[in-house]
Parts: sequence; structure tokens; C-alpha cells
Amino acid sequence: MAEGKKSATKKEERETIKKTAEAHGTLSEETAEKKSKDSKKVSEELLEKEVGKEKEKETKKVEKRREVFEKTESEKRGMNQRELAIQGEKESSLLSWEPKTKLGIEVKNRSVKNLDEILDSNRKILEEQIVDYLLKLDSDLISIGQSKGKFGGGKRRAWRQTQRKTKEGSVPTFSTMSVVGDKAGHIGIGVGKSRETLPARDKAARQAKLNIMRIKRGCSSFDCACNELHTVPFKVTGKAGSCVVTLIPAPQGTGLVAAGEIKKILSLAGIHDVYSKTFGKQRTTFNLAKACVEALKKTNRETGETNDRK
Repeated sequence: MAEGKKSATKKEERETIKKTAEAHGTLSEETAEKKSKDSKKVSEELLEKEVGKEKEKETKKVEKRREVFEKTESEKRGMNQRELAIQGEKESSLLSWEPKTKLGIEVKNRSVKNLDEILDSNRKILEEQIVDYLLKLDSDLISIGQSKGKFGGGKRRAWRQTQRKTKEGSVPTFSTMSVVGDKAGHIGIGVGKSRETLPARDKAARQAKLNIMRIKRGCSSFDCACNELHTVPFKVTGKAGSCVVTLIPAPQGTGLVAAGEIKKILSLAGIHDVYSKTFGKQRTTFNLAKACVEALKKTNRETGETNDRK
């Protein structure tokens, strides 16, 4: 009886060992002894397992890359569809445009085919469709506002919010600044205000188109001898409030050595290389952008600034 009980307990122990080995992925004593005799087979099995794991990792990486690629492609398709929709809306608005001014009628009848003719004759543009009809413009918003947050605010944003106290309560208004250019020597800047953000943006874009002007470009750096129009023709300075912006010619490959908001204006104007100096309170980007545009205006003069700030 005692021997039968001992054999039963041994069987139970073996079964428990097998169960724990299967659960934890370990080997039992019998299988370990068998595999210790055939070491080559064990090494081959281990190598196959490692190779399988590496293949699984590679397949997962490839799948992730495919997913990311498909997402980017879908986003690009969505952006292209949006751009096409925007272009279609612009074209339809231009086709349905009924000009109300003499200049607008001349532009639509193709008697005036160039915007420079209008600017040279000092004729006033009162309809934004005139500029859209003659130029292919790109637009951008300048970050003149600041988001609300702790310790004075958070990130810079395109909307500047102000409030007016009335009997009904505080009435918020949003203002924004828009820049328009064809990257070929034409630039315009405008400001729009409204109780909502989108109408303010549309007003700013319309005002920027009405304020469009032509600037001169050239290659006037002392260490550049190309004949391309890539920089400012001479040193110019503009001022707005306490902000003073000085633009200095630079050779090809220099890039736009300027603040982020000034870069937006210069790139839309078609300037690729320039040095800059700024004075005054530069955090007021409203005046900083105006000073940059004033400096670009002075490129239409025959000679540069004589009384530059030292």
C-alpha cells in the first residue's frame, strides 16, 4: 500500500511539472535529457526561432510603414481635392464676376492685361477680382495674436482678440493680418476685423489684394555676380511705431536671415536671400510686418537709404 501511494504521488508530481513546463514554456527533465544528447538539433531550433522572430519584426515594421504611407497619401489626396475645390470656387466666382468700376470692365474685356500698367498709371483698384484676374496669388496669415494661457499667454496665433464691455456683456472682436504675393515682385498686406474669425480673414485678404504693390529685386551683393533677381537691390529701412526693419542685400545661398513673420512677407514677395536688422519692440508683429512692407516700398527708389540707422 505504501509503495502504491508513493508511485501515485510521483505521477502527480510529474504531471504538475509537465503542466508548469507547458505554462511557462520550460522543459521537463525527460525532454531536457533527450535534447542534451542532440545539441545540434537544439541549436538549429533556436536559430530558427530567432530568425522567425526577426522576420515577424520586419513584417510588422513594413506593415506600419505601409499604414503611414497610405495615411499620408490619403491626406495628400484630401489636400489636393481641397485645393482643386478652392480653385474651382475662385474660377466660378471670376466667371460670375460683374465689374462695377471702369477699371474692372477694362480688365474683364482684356483691354488691360498687365497689373504693372495699372500701378504705373496710379489708378486705384477698388475690386479684388481685378488682382485675381491678372495674377496667381498665394496668401498667408501673420501671427499677430497670442493664445490665452498661464503666465501671460501661450503660443502665437493669427487671431488677435479684444473685448468691449457693453450692457449685454463683453463683446469679443477678432482681427488678423493677411499677406498676399505672387513670388515675382508683387506684395500686398491688409488687416481685417470682425466678431468672428473667418469674416476677419476674408476682409484681411480682400484688403491685401487692394493694397498690392510692385517691388524691385536684383543682385547687388558685393560678393555675388549673378544676374538673377533674388535679393533687395540696395539697403532699405522701414519704420512702424517703435519697430525699425533694415534689409541688406545678400549673395545667393544665404537664405532669409530674418524673423519668422518677416520671412513670410519676403518669400511671397519673391526675395530668397537677404540680411536683416531689427530695432525696437519686435514682439509687436503688427508693427514689425508693417515696417518690413515699408522697407520693401523703398526699393522702388532709384538710390538706397542715405540716413540709415547706426
